[in-house]
Amino acid sequence: MISGKTTLIAHLGYPTEGFKAPLIYNPWFDKNGIDAVVVPMGVLADDYKVLLPLLFRMTNIRGALVTMPHKVTTAGLVDEMTPTARIAGACNAILKREDGTLLGDQFDGAGFVRGVQRKGRELKGARVLVLGSGGVGSAIAASLAGAGVGEMALFDMATPSVEALADRLREHYPKLRVTTGSNDPAGFDLIVNATPLGMKDGDPIPFDVDRIAPSTFVGEVVMKAEYTPLLRAAKDKGCAVQVGTDMLYEMIPAYLEFFGFGTATPEELRAVSQIKQ
Repeated sequence: MISGKTTLIAHLGYPTEGFKAPLIYNPWFDKNGIDAVVVPMGVLADDYKVLLPLLFRMTNIRGALVTMPHKVTTAGLVDEMTPTARIAGACNAILKREDGTLLGDQFDGAGFVRGVQRKGRELKGARVLVLGSGGVGSAIAASLAGAGVGEMALFDMATPSVEALADRLREHYPKLRVTTGSNDPAGFDLIVNATPLGMKDGDPIPFDVDRIAPSTFVGEVVMKAEYTPLLRAAKDKGCAVQVGTDMLYEMIPAYLEFFGFGTATPEELRAVSQIKQ
């Protein structure tokens, strides 16, 4: 039950139809007797810079989850960013502190990497390909670098964005070999689709699956369906995969701690989740 005492967490993005987080957070809040609610709020890119400061003038809002297409824009709207968010160049979480200032953080990368490691994959020294250099792709690239991968190839049709990400990675991880300009998946241990491809029916698969080996691990961030066309094609090749919602369940404990609501295990979150695939 939402009351005048309920703490609000905004879920900002567009479109909202595919939002999964409220179906996990809100049942978990209810089960644990926490008077808080995650509320989806559809915000167009053209309106975001105007709306965000006004939203946080509300007295009963504690923070926000931020998703496409606002993660990169958010980095320029908060008062301070954590080191992870600065490397990623994007935020997917905003905390309103007691003095009213806004702190931005980034948990996409941590969620993705924790999911891969939980499945027993060794990342240290691995060769990885990250497709997409927006908010989620940058965050995953930063966390993979922090996990000790040996070589990282980046690909995005937006050349300035991908080159800027490569430069940030080289600055913070000078021993990491970073390349750009090719989406050829051959020879990589791990491939990540961090593009929006797969969100719409008829989207092309972002790379040539025929070029990968069965030993390749393929990860997805799109959550429209549990197994996107990319993941189905990878599974048909014999590859191990990670679905988009795995990243979500792995990052939510970090979000809960960030907002001051305690923590949870992915298993506890899955047990109460109302997501229907």
